[in-house]
Amino acid sequence: MKELIDLVNEHLDEYLQITYPEDIFKAMKYTLMLPGKRLRPVMCLETARILGCDIKKVMPAACAIEMLHVQSLIHDDLPCMDNDDFRRGKPSNHKVFGEANAVLAGDALLTFAPQVIIEKSKDLSMTQVVRILHEYTKFAGAYGLIAGQVVDIESEGGKYVKSPEETLDFIHLNKTAVLFRLAVRIGAIAAGADDETIEEFDDFAKKFGLAFQIYDDIMDEVSSFEELGKTIGKDKNSGKLTYVSLYGLEDAQNKFKYLIKECYDIIEKYHSKVFEEILDKLQNRIGSLK
Repeated sequence: MKELIDLVNEHLDEYLQITYPEDIFKAMKYTLMLPGKRLRPVMCLETARILGCDIKKVMPAACAIEMLHVQSLIHDDLPCMDNDDFRRGKPSNHKVFGEANAVLAGDALLTFAPQVIIEKSKDLSMTQVVRILHEYTKFAGAYGLIAGQVVDIESEGGKYVKSPEETLDFIHLNKTAVLFRLAVRIGAIAAGADDETIEEFDDFAKKFGLAFQIYDDIMDEVSSFEELGKTIGKDKNSGKLTYVSLYGLEDAQNKFKYLIKECYDIIEKYHSKVFEEILDKLQNRIGSLK
């Protein structure tokens, strides 16, 4: 997994060069290059690999997914959203470059990502590129990531259009799981997988995304700033709807373990050490809690 992370970092640095006007490119690159797990691009690359595709073919798209993810983090930290001063242990983008440049840096990453897919995907067919771009725009927009963010904001203070349970599922699926789904779907498309295989990986990513968000909700209750690199307890203090606030810590842990087991069951036949490593790390961390 470390080798894949290093490759992603190398290509992110290569794709995003600092040019005029420097302020916007520096703001884009600042958050993009902060140390991170790179789970989404790694899962994209590994999906492609285990389905028989050279990861070089899908590297531009994998990096584009990370750019989209980082865009969501920059905007999520803004005072008008979650208002967090730290990300990955460093000051948030708007604390370094100002709110206006942070908004624009997020916008720029959102649009630069598909540009990278178009310009750098030399080894994919035009049909694959168009299909990948369709997946990107669908999952990034009002039917995916943005929808999840909107409902997340609406839910603060108990404002629910649907039931709390339905609302929470919608937020988790669209704000978190959606980018894991995008990652594995793009990896499978690059590998020329059939629709049945794409949907199998999509199911894995949905379950993983839900487990990952429950993990995040749990850690917001029990972890520290040093471990997570962001302000702890903000969700609870702002009255945000989370799995822990709705179901309690014990039920959250049980649901997490159930979803992780389902993920293991789906991915087992592919003998992927990378996916196993990802699942193991999350499972071991939750399993170590008292």
